[in-house]
Amino acid sequence: MLGLLALSACNLEQEVEINLPDYEVRPVLEAYVEPGERYRLLLTRSAGYFAPLPSLDNLLEELLLDSAEVSITHDGVTYQLENTLLFDPTTQKIYNYAAGSNDLVPTESDLPFELNITLPNGETIRAETRLLPQVEIDSVVIEFPETGNPADTLARALTYFTDNPNTDNFYRRMLQLNSLDSLPEQDFVTDDRLVEDSTIAFGTGFNYKAGDTLITTLYHISEDYATFLESVDGAAAANGNPFGQPSPVISNLEGTANALGIFTALVSFRRNDIVMRN
Repeated sequence: MLGLLALSACNLEQEVEINLPDYEVRPVLEAYVEPGERYRLLLTRSAGYFAPLPSLDNLLEELLLDSAEVSITHDGVTYQLENTLLFDPTTQKIYNYAAGSNDLVPTESDLPFELNITLPNGETIRAETRLLPQVEIDSVVIEFPETGNPADTLARALTYFTDNPNTDNFYRRMLQLNSLDSLPEQDFVTDDRLVEDSTIAFGTGFNYKAGDTLITTLYHISEDYATFLESVDGAAAANGNPFGQPSPVISNLEGTANALGIFTALVSFRRNDIVMRN
């Protein structure tokens, strides 16, 4: 009996060929309207999961979607974004379309920003966004454990800010250690639906030593952007599971190009705090 089982188990592996549909390459857009910054954006192409990686020699050529006509209209003025490579050393981000260095986003405005893109093949991308009110951080409290043990040298940070209870608000919280180009210690999206009063607090673990600089950024974001970020996280998680269902990226882009991505205003409040023990 055991011999028969062993023989039958010898042929349990079988190769199966699956015919996958051809992948549709789509434009991918990241465009953020930031007060005091130039109008700028990144326009690229998506790639299939099994597509070969481009070589270093032609990486940008394969990635960037160039030669498009790009404009942003605000308060009756249309700003043309030229096809140029721009690098922001503070955030370590690149852009391939930008307006002139004097064409800056206003710090305050209730009027919409309208994006219009015509791709080289004639297809279009359209979107609209508005600036939201800045929400300031009220305080960042650094706490060391009150154990009396001198070996407990790590602190936590508690961040407090005031929410407007009369409106539905969405926030993105980022916490970085020592520099803005570091990977975030925390980076998440939340809303105020479960907030019982006007005070919202974010906390950390006891992870930080005296002398560390904590860079806290609070973004007041649109519901479109919150949905986009959550869908990107869901799509990334689904890509890591070969047996899971695909998860779509939810964009706020319109037009004939069937583009992926986001066009949104980014209004932020940032502060630096040095961890110090009293």
